[in-house]
Amino acid sequence: MAAADKVDPIHQFQIHPIIPLHIGGYDVSFTNSSLFMVVTIVLASAFLYWSTASRALIPGRLQSVSEMAYEFVGNMLRDAAGKQGMQFFPLVFSLFMFVLVANLIGLFPYFFTVTSHLIVTFTLAILVIGTVVVYGFAKHGLGFLKLFVPHGVPGYLLPLVVAIEVISFVSRPVSLSVRLFANMLAGHITLKVFSGFVVSLSALGAVGIAGSVLPLAMAVALTALELLVAFLQAYVFAVLTCMYLNDALHPSH
Repeated sequence: MAAADKVDPIHQFQIHPIIPLHIGGYDVSFTNSSLFMVVTIVLASAFLYWSTASRALIPGRLQSVSEMAYEFVGNMLRDAAGKQGMQFFPLVFSLFMFVLVANLIGLFPYFFTVTSHLIVTFTLAILVIGTVVVYGFAKHGLGFLKLFVPHGVPGYLLPLVVAIEVISFVSRPVSLSVRLFANMLAGHITLKVFSGFVVSLSALGAVGIAGSVLPLAMAVALTALELLVAFLQAYVFAVLTCMYLNDALHPSH
C-alpha cells in the first residue's frame, strides 16, 4: 500500500463529483472540472466588465490590460483572416480569454486545470472546426470544397493531394486539442514531481534540506516557465483558430 504522504503527480488531474446527478442513465454530475470552468468564465467576465466599466478616456491599469487584450486578438484576427475575419472576433476573443484564464488559474496550488483534460480542449477544437465547416458551406456552398483542391496541381496527382488535404483538415481538431492538453499536462506533472522531491528530501533532516535546494530552484524556474506557457498556449490556440477561420472565408488556395 502506498504511503499516505506519497506525492502523486496524477492526483491533481482527477475529476470528482461535487453534485452527483444522473439523467437517463448518463452521469451529468457537477464536478470539480465543471466548477473551475464556471470560475474561469466568471473571473474573465468580471475582469473585463469591471476594468472597462468606467470607459475612461485615459485608461487606468486594468482598463489598459483589457484594451491591450482586445487589440492583441483583433490584430491577430485581421492579420490572419483580413477585415472580414472580424465578424468572428467574439468567438476568438472568448476562446483566448477562456484558455488564458483557465491556464493561469491552474497555476495556483490545489486549483484545477481544466485545459489539462483532453475532453475540454477537444470540445473547444470541435467548436472551432465546426464553425469553419458550417460557415464555409453556408457562405460558399460546394465552393468550400475548393479548400481541398490546391491550384496548379497536375490532374494525375489531384486524387492524392485531395486525400492529403482532407486528412490534414480532419486532423486539425486533434492537433489543436492535443497541443494545448499535452503542454498543460506535461508542465504540471513535471512541476509536481520536482515539488515532491523538495518535500521528500526535506523529511530527511539537515542533509536532505541541503539537497532539496536544487529541486526547489527547478520548481521555481518551472513555475516561471509554466506562466509563460499559459500565455503562449492561449496565443497558439487563438492564432490557429484565426488561420482556420481564414479557410472558411477564403477557401481557395
